[in-house]
Amino acid sequence: MRDFKATRAPEPNAKWLKLRVQLLSGLFLTLLGVAFGRAVQLQVFEQEKLRGLAQDQYVRQIEIPARRGDIFDRRGTPLAQSVEVDSIWVDPSMLPDVRAASRALAKALKLDADELAARLGRAKRFAWVKRQAKPQEVAAVKALGLPGFGFTKEPKRFYPQRELGAHVVGTVGLDGRGLEGLELAFQDELSGQNSRMSGFRDAKGRKLLVQGTLDPLERQGATVTLTIDRHLQYVTEKALAKAVEDAKAVAGMAVVLDPRTGELLAVANHPRFNPNTPESSTRTGMRNRAALDTFEPGSTMKPFVVAAALEQKAITTDSVFFCENGAWPVGRHTINDTHSYGWLAPRGILQVSSNICMAKIAQQMGREKLVAGYHAFGFAERTGLALPGEGRGVIPFPKAEVALATQSFGQGLTATAVQIASAYGALANDGVLMRPYLVSKVVDPDGVVLLENRPTEIRRAVSAKVARQVVGMLESVVTKEGTAPRAAMEDYRVAGKTGTAQKADPVARGYSDKRIASFAGMVPAESPRAVILVVVDEPKTDVYGGLVAAPAFKEIATAAMAHLAVPPSRTVAPEVAVAAVSPAPGAAKPVAKATVPARPALAEAVTETPEPGTVRVPDVQGQVGREAVVKLLAAALEPQVMGSGRVVSQTPAAGSLVEKGARVTLELATRQ
Repeated sequence: MRDFKATRAPEPNAKWLKLRVQLLSGLFLTLLGVAFGRAVQLQVFEQEKLRGLAQDQYVRQIEIPARRGDIFDRRGTPLAQSVEVDSIWVDPSMLPDVRAASRALAKALKLDADELAARLGRAKRFAWVKRQAKPQEVAAVKALGLPGFGFTKEPKRFYPQRELGAHVVGTVGLDGRGLEGLELAFQDELSGQNSRMSGFRDAKGRKLLVQGTLDPLERQGATVTLTIDRHLQYVTEKALAKAVEDAKAVAGMAVVLDPRTGELLAVANHPRFNPNTPESSTRTGMRNRAALDTFEPGSTMKPFVVAAALEQKAITTDSVFFCENGAWPVGRHTINDTHSYGWLAPRGILQVSSNICMAKIAQQMGREKLVAGYHAFGFAERTGLALPGEGRGVIPFPKAEVALATQSFGQGLTATAVQIASAYGALANDGVLMRPYLVSKVVDPDGVVLLENRPTEIRRAVSAKVARQVVGMLESVVTKEGTAPRAAMEDYRVAGKTGTAQKADPVARGYSDKRIASFAGMVPAESPRAVILVVVDEPKTDVYGGLVAAPAFKEIATAAMAHLAVPPSRTVAPEVAVAAVSPAPGAAKPVAKATVPARPALAEAVTETPEPGTVRVPDVQGQVGREAVVKLLAAALEPQVMGSGRVVSQTPAAGSLVEKGARVTLELATRQ
């Protein structure tokens, strides 16, 4: 029997089903092949690229700001340091109401609500709320409980001495870069190197974990040590502030310099400012005018003209000049003195500050020698303090006769306060001009010395003999007959010079009625340890340096001598004070009313002065051991104590002239 099912032809549906199965199988095999090929491409050929993309999602290169280096005074007192503080940031996209949050933040942080709202509105995922916030401000923001806030540690500059030395040290901005002073001058050395390291973050970009730790030395800037003495800086700023306020002046400057080394022990400016709150001061108020600004000094320049004239043998100490009784026509101009004087020697010219006779000394020298004399003392050249914008000053060549006259008494030329102090330092240092410097050394955290300044001799301005002669003349300035008796000290001999300069008016191209009063002096005169310059700008009560600036000099000098443990000078007897005004050399010549009897020699005017490098042994008999030792150490002597109680004998005897550092044996005993 035939099987009709076996012989029956396949139905069309079965054929299409088989075809569809084959097509789907081929498609799936093709897709599987493509996927496999793509996987091979991604896993093998694009492996590094994909790994980098993945890391970008959860790994971030975090920049760790460097800790700025510290600034110290000469004794290690910190003037500028860096501390870690919190800066506040926010993800604005997480704030439910940006404007309401801005108002709350503005109230907590004392910010402008509209400005903060505008700033947060412009940002998408990140915005600073406040950089370098105070701890109480951070606590206030946390107390708000708002989402999306973060707190990042940043180094903040802190000035522990506040206004003290602020113009010298300078200040930095929010980004940690120096804006003024040494902070700007040594930006590269102080800033250090910022570090970068890998850290993880979550889906919202928040830092979760930082890998590894950093060597703190790699994040720290170099340390800068200054020549400034904190104690002398404080005394100088205090005395200067009093002088400026008493004179109702607009500003003031003061410099204290060690003439033997050129170290600047104090550089003060007034008004002062607090670098911890620089926003309360202007950029002009932060400027170190004593080192950077130039001005016409006036009569404080006269000693350099006398010194140059003596050095060039244009005059002698016995030369006399007729001061024209107070008025002297030079071309269309008239040179005036404050008082009427007749015949004066160089000592008298400096003592009473005669402009007319100083102009005649300049005539005797000639133009070229006058300019050369100023240049020898370092004027019209930068002192090299490493401060950006340091003034150079100008000494124009005096083509006209009146220019020659005015430049001889410090008008028509400019200088900085540091230049003037440095030039007086040359007179105090037996004629040798030392380079003034403010930075002692700069040291890396690992101990490598990047910069070290040492006493550097620039040149010999005048001979030691001429320098001592001029210093001796300047001692007469602080006598009753001189222009600065208020600068005289009871225990120390003082040599100095007053200055009262007219201020130039750049608009009218002439001189205004405003003045600059100054006094520059050295103490003790027989062996100067400090040169002090005080400048008061536009005084209102008095305009003369002897009245305005000299008292501040005395206050600073008194503190400096005690701080530096300088033994007192042998005093000048009042009855043998120097007579500076000389009579006319001939009977036929007119004599001014101010003329006094004959001029005694310098040797007759002062008591004996020990030779350089020697000192007289003080009398310590009867003093307790501790007091005697302190007195000997102050006199640069080495005490050797035997026994206890009070001093009954000393060897060498009191008054003996010995070398500094010599040993003095003290025998002590208790009273029976």
